[in-house]
Formats: sequence, C-alpha cells, structure tokens
Amino acid sequence: MVGAYARGVENHSLPRTAAFFDLDKTVIAKSSTLTFSKSFYQGGLINRRAVLRTAYTQFVFLAGGADHDQMERMREYLSALCKGWNVQQVQEIVAETLHDLIDPIIYDEAASLIEEHHTAGRDVVIVSTSGAEVVEPIGEMLGADRVVATRMVVGEDGCFTGEIEYYAYGPTKAEAVRQLAESEGYDLARCYAYSDSITDVPMLEAVGHPHAVNPDRALRREALAREWPVLVFNRPVRLKQRLPGLSMPARPALVAAAAVGAAAATAGLVWYAARRRAGAAAVSA
Repeated sequence: MVGAYARGVENHSLPRTAAFFDLDKTVIAKSSTLTFSKSFYQGGLINRRAVLRTAYTQFVFLAGGADHDQMERMREYLSALCKGWNVQQVQEIVAETLHDLIDPIIYDEAASLIEEHHTAGRDVVIVSTSGAEVVEPIGEMLGADRVVATRMVVGEDGCFTGEIEYYAYGPTKAEAVRQLAESEGYDLARCYAYSDSITDVPMLEAVGHPHAVNPDRALRREALAREWPVLVFNRPVRLKQRLPGLSMPARPALVAAAAVGAAAATAGLVWYAARRRAGAAAVSA
C-alpha cells in the first residue's frame, strides 16, 4: 500500500495478521446506519415518524447497547422497512453526506489504533452488522483493507426486496473472521479484535488479542472475567484535523463477500430504510 500507511514492519517470515474492528460505538460514536436518518428523510425515503423512531432507537443504543433480542427486533423492523427502497439513491445519499455525518464522530483513539495496526503491517478489517451501503464507504474513509457487512437482496428493479442474504451478527461475524483468516493467511492467534457488544464475544474469542471497547455491561463482566483489556474511547475527532491521510486512503476498502460465501454483486442492508411515500404523505410529513 502506498500513501497513507507504511507497510512491511511486521516480520513477513511469519503468517499475516489483521485487526478486526466492530464499527458502531467502537470506531464511531453512534450507530452508523441510524446516523443517516435525517438525510434519508430529506431525500424522501422515510417519513417523520420513521425519523423519530430511529432517533429513539439511537438513544436506546447509546444509553445501554442492544442485547440479542433487541437486535433481532431491530433487524426485522428495519429490513421490512427497507423493502422497495432504490439502492442507487441510498448510495448517492450516503456518498453526499458521509463526511458531514460520519467524519465528526470517529473516535480519535480508534483512528490511532487503525494507524498503529497499519504501521505494524497488519490488515484492518471492519466487521459490522450495519448494511454494506453504509459500511463500505465508511471503511474506505478509514482506510480499511476489507469490510464485512450485512447484505440484502436487490431485485431486478434495483430496489431492496426486504430479504436478507447475509446477516453479519454474532457467531456469523466470527465465521467471517475465520474464513478471511483461511483465505488471506491470517494467524488468528496473533490477530486483534475490538468491540463494544456482548453479541460480539464469538468474534473476540476467535483471535489471540481481544479487546472490549466502551463495553456494554454484559461485555464488561465477560472481559473482566477473561482478563481481556478494556478500552475507553471518548474523543470524537474529524480525521482531517488529526491526520489528513486517514481520510484519503490509497486504496478502497474491499468487501469480504467471498469470505462469507456470498455473491459480490449483492447490495448491503440499510437498517432503517422505508418505502417511498406517496406525494400527499410526503407533503404532510
């Protein structure tokens, strides 16, 4: 890799290594998907009620995290809402608002860790339950080498069908990590992983150097019991203010579609997508 990061520090006589990062509340201070609710509302994709509901969901998420049952309910609700939403429009809205919305909420501590891992010669992989349409551009902004994210089926009309093709959550994240290790030659015993959620324990267990970041109560207890390092990230900062090169990666993030055995052409899940409302409903909103 040329440009933002110097590679080759790691001893290449040893197997390759990587650092796996959860995204929400680990690398950024909020939910990546819910952060775009206002932009989707302004683009006519959701109504005011959906905006208020996502704002409430964001509050609950920030206040105490989400357990397995809450995540499942959120998945069902948001995947149903996304049915019929045009994928190209989603991509355009994310591209137009990415830097304004995401850049200010990236943790300085996480950006420093990404830089350190790259300098040490390790790949950086973002592994997120959020949808690929949102996660891939964020991964590219961060200079990640690969991205694993939830993907939904896209119909022939270019819109989400509401069906999930790959759900990057819980044990599925760990499976993706192991498959990436096999395909890329990573030595998992020497790899690192970072997450805030108890639901990511399988991913943390898969590597030799797990870290709990801003952990929810359940993960904090688990981390203390297993003597995993507990990190506190609390300094959101714009990438351009701390290190301009970080916001301009030399190569795009790569989607780990092959690693999870799914078609690369399948578009990602947008957690809180909604059907375009009729003209009258849009005016009333």
